[in-house]
Amino acid sequence: MAEKSKKMSLTTKIFISLLVGLAVGVIFNLWVPKGYIRDTIIVDGICYVIGNGFIRLMRMLVVPLVFFSLICGAAAIGDTKTLGKVGGKVILLYICTTAVAVTVALSLATVIKPGVGLDMSSIAKSDVSTASQTSMVDTILNIIPENPFNSLSEGTMLQVIVFALIVGILLAKMGERAELIANFCTQCNDLMMEMTNMIMGLAPLGVFCMIMRTFANLGFDAFVPLLKYIGNVILGLGIQCFVVYMIIFFTFTRLSPIKFFRKFFPVMAFAFSTSTSNATIPLNIETLEEKMGVSRRISSFTIPLGATINMDGTAIMQGVAVVFAAQAYGMNLGIQGYLTVIATATLASIGTAGVPSVGLITLTMVFSAVGLPVEAITLIMGVDRILDMLRTAVNITGDAVCTCVVAFQNGDLNKKVFNDMSLVKKDV
Repeated sequence: MAEKSKKMSLTTKIFISLLVGLAVGVIFNLWVPKGYIRDTIIVDGICYVIGNGFIRLMRMLVVPLVFFSLICGAAAIGDTKTLGKVGGKVILLYICTTAVAVTVALSLATVIKPGVGLDMSSIAKSDVSTASQTSMVDTILNIIPENPFNSLSEGTMLQVIVFALIVGILLAKMGERAELIANFCTQCNDLMMEMTNMIMGLAPLGVFCMIMRTFANLGFDAFVPLLKYIGNVILGLGIQCFVVYMIIFFTFTRLSPIKFFRKFFPVMAFAFSTSTSNATIPLNIETLEEKMGVSRRISSFTIPLGATINMDGTAIMQGVAVVFAAQAYGMNLGIQGYLTVIATATLASIGTAGVPSVGLITLTMVFSAVGLPVEAITLIMGVDRILDMLRTAVNITGDAVCTCVVAFQNGDLNKKVFNDMSLVKKDV
């Protein structure tokens, strides 16, 4: 037990790697003379190979992770026919709130400009160019795959998502006739989760090498934009949680948002500490039933579903990260690019599992959709776990708000229980 308690968490390792990489990079930038050993062997040799090797491992995960996760999620949705219109309403709410979250993130990032002042193009090895412009009609048609296997091999993620959703829905519809394939997809999804955990175990080394290389080339120039990025994400999460959600909550239920937060705060705190939406599912359902009067037959469906497809906090991070990277690389996304980000980040959140830091994996998909180099992800990876704690709290709050709205409209929310403030201190 003592050894277990002393074991350093991955979060701590990544954060230490960020700080050490930053310090070593600045030392190299300011005090180590330029030369063959510093530049060719260490900075653009060892650090580049290890850092980009980690990035390649992350990119390797994207297609199979999203594909199998979406199939399993869609199959689970198809199993809930007894809830009828409730399922349709909550899914629509989840998708709409996620789209709003990405829009809020892009709007804030456009104003704050977190990536301005950081010139990443000077250290980028990949080809950096302005995202190609495609007409709206072609953009819509390109979502539909002509050859799904070609889409899978080339990583055309919007097409992969559409194909995965169709497969998942049909698996649910076929039931026992497709049980073998459904079990195979579930096992593949579990395999990808294990592989994600394994590769994330290499994150400290990858973060150290990429951060060290970045600051060795840029010095302190990268520090202020990184702080602006953090502030931008936190502001976006705050607006989504305390403004967007509360407007939705009050508009559709006419109940007090303050009472909601006072009763729901312990669940938010638990989500913050664990950084996983899945771990909060039991506490979330229990709190909604005991303290807010939401019928368990509603919440037992909507909360697990939300932990799978409703990732507004993750979508906000991805929206800010896209603008941050585009500005750092001097790319102009344009209206077409922003619309693509909104669509891709919204759909990507459906395939984001409720486990810590997996949003970074699907972020590579959003970057690829608009032609951004994925190397910029390593710059934000060191601070991402802190932000991950905050956005997990936002994610589960969105699940609860949408559940309350659907339950209220369906007559499955007890107002007396909700308004009883004596239940605030009740242990769940």
